[in-house]
Amino acid sequence: MSTNEGNENDAFSIDASNSATNNDEVNTGSARSGPSNDSEGGSKVVFLLKAAGGAPILKKKKWALPRSKTIGHIVEFLKKYMKLDAQQQQQLFLYVNQAFAPALDTTIGSVNDCFSSEGTLVLHYALTQAWG
Repeated sequence: MSTNEGNENDAFSIDASNSATNNDEVNTGSARSGPSNDSEGGSKVVFLLKAAGGAPILKKKKWALPRSKTIGHIVEFLKKYMKLDAQQQQQLFLYVNQAFAPALDTTIGSVNDCFSSEGTLVLHYALTQAWG
């Protein structure tokens, strides 16, 4: 079962797998959504989001996005999803391999190609600098 966070016009929509289903499988579309609008390659990157440094824990950990989306899309989605206060300008840090923060304009596909393990990319997020 797949859920879509936000409305259909939202540029930061991310597909999530249901935690009650098989953890190895992510369904990335629904029957009523029609054909996929992935412009480059049509494949999606499966990644896990894990909290670090006192950040709130997400109910869903396994997500999927088209390879052409950027790390900045994930950061903006997480800010909206966790309802971080924009007026206080709370920051969100995203880390790969608990070591470094990729540039926000880096595509998810390129990060996945270099750092995924067993077909899944693990990203840690924190409200304060944790690594790197």
